[in-house]
Amino acid sequence: MRKRIAFITHESPLTLLGGVDAGGQVVYVDKVTRQLPRLGYEIDIFTRREDTETPQVVTMHKGIRVIHITAGPKKHIKKEELLPYYQNEFTKKLLQFMKREDRSYELVHANFFIAGIVASEIKKTFGIPFVITFHALGKVRRIHQGKADEFPDERFTIEEQLIQQADHIIAECPQDREDLIYYYHANQDKISVIPCGFDPHEFYPMGKQLARKKLGLPSEEKIILQLGRMVPRKGVDDVIVASAKLVKKQKFSLRLLIVGGETDIPDFNLPEMKRLRKIAAEEDILDHIMFTGRKNREQLKYYYNASDIFISTPWYEPFGITPLEAMACGTPVIGSNVGGIKFTILDGQTGLLVPAKDPQVLANNIELLLEDTKQAEIISKNALRRVKTFFTWATIARSISTLYEKVLLSTRAATSDYQYRSNIINTNFTDLIQTLQLAQEQLHTPLLTAANVLSRTLSEGNKVLVCGNGGSASDAQHFASELIGHFLIDQRPALPILSLTADTSVLTAMGNDFSYQEVFSRQVEAYGKSGDVLVAISTSGVSGNVIRALKVARQKQMICIGLLGKNGGKMLPLCDIPLIVPSQNTQHIQEVHTHLIHTLCELVEKQLFQQEQNTLPQAFIGLKQGKAKRQNPRHAEISVMLSRAKNLTKD
Repeated sequence: MRKRIAFITHESPLTLLGGVDAGGQVVYVDKVTRQLPRLGYEIDIFTRREDTETPQVVTMHKGIRVIHITAGPKKHIKKEELLPYYQNEFTKKLLQFMKREDRSYELVHANFFIAGIVASEIKKTFGIPFVITFHALGKVRRIHQGKADEFPDERFTIEEQLIQQADHIIAECPQDREDLIYYYHANQDKISVIPCGFDPHEFYPMGKQLARKKLGLPSEEKIILQLGRMVPRKGVDDVIVASAKLVKKQKFSLRLLIVGGETDIPDFNLPEMKRLRKIAAEEDILDHIMFTGRKNREQLKYYYNASDIFISTPWYEPFGITPLEAMACGTPVIGSNVGGIKFTILDGQTGLLVPAKDPQVLANNIELLLEDTKQAEIISKNALRRVKTFFTWATIARSISTLYEKVLLSTRAATSDYQYRSNIINTNFTDLIQTLQLAQEQLHTPLLTAANVLSRTLSEGNKVLVCGNGGSASDAQHFASELIGHFLIDQRPALPILSLTADTSVLTAMGNDFSYQEVFSRQVEAYGKSGDVLVAISTSGVSGNVIRALKVARQKQMICIGLLGKNGGKMLPLCDIPLIVPSQNTQHIQEVHTHLIHTLCELVEKQLFQQEQNTLPQAFIGLKQGKAKRQNPRHAEISVMLSRAKNLTKD
């Protein structure tokens, strides 16, 4: 069964190349997605609608759909202004589309930080993992472009968050990986270097003269090609200045082809085109330059093949796609020693690397290749071999597919573990809720009876002893501390409730002189009197030392309340008021015991200290004044309550 992958991009692969915002990312998304259906994937590419005519869903190729999401005006918006549209309307509508179409995806591949915002929300909403190819990093861009960078500073924070949230990051060259680690402190284990590629069916060597004839170019000139987007960072001005230096030497009949722009016919009213033409005029090289405007993919191979040298000298470059395409056509390449280009070109073997923004060094290297045709031929052959081995889109797509499977496998393992742990959480909560509901039904009246007995006992100057083992010992101490101190009502007298201790001295003394079974019974014998209450806590009802304590308490005519579980065990017949939690699960019994203790504390406090006329029971008036007198319990009334309680618990 095919796995569905959602690609998100702000540049539709249906867009023609060469415009100001239509560059390497368009090629990347187009070429990668074309390969993936052959590897068992079905692709939906989500992008913003930029016109009113294109249908919402376009089948680009078999297994590939382009889905246009309306966010903002239906027109082209430069990428520096897209952020708010993707943060809000685009994300909301894409999520709605996925829910409406009942479209499930194995994984999301985000392209550029703007798309990453959407992928992150998809992950939060549906739990779908995502990988991201940034294509350019905001902090690196700001270093090179300074004030010319029009993206908001918010981009830096967004990228930092995405780097943490992404399941994996695709760096397009080693420099890209280093920048992620250095500038963003990315986890290097989450980064894989997978470069861009070329299509050997689209770019391949052909006769130079044939290509020139196709383009109507003279056969005898030395032709230098610069191809790409017309933006300052691409360094086209350096190619113009370097070419001018060579023209002045008059060694060659030289022509510089500048391919790219926002329109098919060069528009010199656009700022960058106007700037470049002005530089060419100042260098007195206009007669040697041909601005061709934007060309489609079908035409580009002729320009690559018609040229003696291809030049790409950007200030920084995460991609390096055009050098690959030129190398695939057998054209020698000179590139600036930055980013993806220095990864693509092996200096002196498959091309030449030069510093960015250095027209003189560039001119020297152009001259070297034009003069040494044998060296140029060796470089061309080496380059062709290298790109065919490592840089076809088919090879790149297989690497991406391998990464997808790695992420999916890791996610499944995490999901499996997550599901397992989630099931534990859900089961525990469900069981506890059911236990609480049953306890509420079965223990309502016994709880009221126990609270009445405790309140009556305490109001008449008697005391309460509490004991239990292990976790129940903690519950006993908890119960005592709440009533000695206060539970909900501040500024009230302390109540005489004693947690029978099992501290080291008592425990070892009882164990040594008697047995550990006597730890609590000896203390009941010491502290307990007729009219007192013993609260015995046990989740199992079979704790030997608690059973002995109950037996001693009954001998002393104390009232016995049991916080029990399961079937009550051997403690059940020894308890005057058994509060049995209806569960076989020890942890849930103990959890409900804590709830019962809190409920008893609240009932006792309110019964003793929130009487309508704010009067304290006589015993506590004495306690407050330091004149308390011991009073006998009203055995008859308590006996009636116990009788009722026993009848109710039988029912």
